[in-house]
Amino acid sequence: MSARRSMKLLFAMLLTLLVWPALAAQELPTGILPLDGQDAPPLRLENLDGETWDIEQARGRWVFVHFWASWCGPCRKEMPTIQAIHEQLDPQQIEFAVINTAESEDMVFTFLGTVAPDLNPLMDTDGLVTERWQPRGLPATYLVDPEGRLRYLALGGRPWDTPEYMNFLKRLIAE
Repeated sequence: MSARRSMKLLFAMLLTLLVWPALAAQELPTGILPLDGQDAPPLRLENLDGETWDIEQARGRWVFVHFWASWCGPCRKEMPTIQAIHEQLDPQQIEFAVINTAESEDMVFTFLGTVAPDLNPLMDTDGLVTERWQPRGLPATYLVDPEGRLRYLALGGRPWDTPEYMNFLKRLIAE
């Protein structure tokens, strides 16, 4: 075996030994993608009551930023699971920004009133916040850390209230 090949093999083994524990410690649920930790885009919207919510005010807590629409089948299926975790997680540790993309207040109020009455949606009536965040389809959920950095992304619907996802969220907010 050549010296060069031996060095490459040694380097690969060393890299595996250093990286593997970090990867194993971050067991992610199905469909949760790690992100690079860049700063979250600005997010300032009004809820159905006309009150302004700004992601900057959530510093110090995780933020569950969820983009959805009532016409989206996976969104409709997922929303009750978000309602369930919202009831179980401490609002001092995680905030929910449930952002409706360009639908009327009546449509949003009627839909959420039946499946997720405790969620207070933010209204992206002109779609500009959605455009700034650039989810690749609906539903899409970003998990923003207490310092305001993008840490995880879930594309498509998830059963958030199952043990796999609940344990993941509880681990995050316990850090």
